[in-house]
Amino acid sequence: MKHLSILEALEAYEQTSAHLGLERFAAALAVSLVAAFVTAGLYRLFYENRGTGSQISRSFALLSLAITTLFVCIQVSIPLSLGLMGSLSIIRFRTPIKEPEEVGFLLLVIASSVAAATYNFAFLVILYIFAIISLLIMRRVRFARFFKRDGLLVMTLPDTAIGNMEKVTAVLDRHLTRHSVQSAASREENTSLQVTFSGLKTDVGQLQDDLRRSLAVTSVQTYLDRPGGLH
Repeated sequence: MKHLSILEALEAYEQTSAHLGLERFAAALAVSLVAAFVTAGLYRLFYENRGTGSQISRSFALLSLAITTLFVCIQVSIPLSLGLMGSLSIIRFRTPIKEPEEVGFLLLVIASSVAAATYNFAFLVILYIFAIISLLIMRRVRFARFFKRDGLLVMTLPDTAIGNMEKVTAVLDRHLTRHSVQSAASREENTSLQVTFSGLKTDVGQLQDDLRRSLAVTSVQTYLDRPGGLH
């Protein structure tokens, strides 16, 4: 019974391979390339302006064509598919991905390429509809602000100043809509605070000047997560 099932699977595989022609292959590549351009446009619209971004969108077109071709070849020949899987299993990417959003866009390119290679164009359209809707929700809808952090504030101040947390909170309240102390470490009579925040009421320069003047901080660094966060 198991032997018959394997034969039936091989026959179905051969029938699928027979229907793969140059026209269908070109159509899959074209759809995959269009999807890659759409993904690159979404990346540039929502995340390209981040200071730590690597402009990974420049590779989306080649990635989509390569992935689509790989999966089309896998459908054509069983020995070729086994060889491809074996060769790809030893590839390791040494360059670190700097932003977590880049992982999502890479997976979107991979998913669209696989959908194009298997000619599931309806799935691809539905995928991008939901992807665009989710990005718009995270950017524009008000409740998405609860999932967003504008930046991280790292400051070092004397232990005598940290003893009066009400004063620290008052200074932060003057410049920030929401803030939360994530960690505190004391060393050599100085305390280092890490504060996450969102909703700048003033610009970063005024915030840092007020901290130095009111709390006598010895150092202050501000790391912004969002584009245009200086004001």
